[in-house]
Amino acid sequence: MQKNYNRETIASWDRFYRANFINSMSGYKSVSLIGTKSKEGRSNLAIFSNIVHLGADPPLIGFVNRPLEAAPHTLTNIQDTGIYTINLISTSFIDKAHQTSAKYLQTQNEFERVGLEEVYLENISAPFVKISPLKYALELKEVIPITHNRTFFVIGEVTSIFINDELISNDGYLHLEKASIISSLGIDGYYEPDFISRYEYAKPDVPPIRKSKID
Repeated sequence: MQKNYNRETIASWDRFYRANFINSMSGYKSVSLIGTKSKEGRSNLAIFSNIVHLGADPPLIGFVNRPLEAAPHTLTNIQDTGIYTINLISTSFIDKAHQTSAKYLQTQNEFERVGLEEVYLENISAPFVKISPLKYALELKEVIPITHNRTFFVIGEVTSIFINDELISNDGYLHLEKASIISSLGIDGYYEPDFISRYEYAKPDVPPIRKSKID
């Protein structure tokens, strides 16, 4: 039997218990590393699990940045330079990716501290994670303050994509499971998803139809 937890009960929980519970409640999420460069030329790398697709034409991606006093470096660098990268994480470097969540000093390079190699591609000024099998560069379009909890919704337009061809289906669908791309749950849980099925375009009063071919 399901139990009801009301607002008062949730507010009474220990802050770490509440953070784990509420973060897990939103379900499995995309998790990636965001690479930035400060205006002084210092590289920064941080893990984010709230990256969302906003549109394909133009290609827009958004993410939520925590309050500046808790996580200032990524947003500051993006606002100063206007350029950043998003790098998907595979099972081969989960430990190093998670370690970027540590509160390193602004003068420290997270790439170096956690043992991930940074690379610069196609004259893009922000650093990429070399080992990432899918990475892309973005140009800042908008930063929207969320006043209720002092966070920021950051919107960028994709300008370049770097991906292994074998991950791309004939219709543009990306089979990320072929590269062992991970997802996350809560603050510190990571999962490797399994492909189940794709479906044909849904129509009213027509039973769901699974696609017969996976390419």
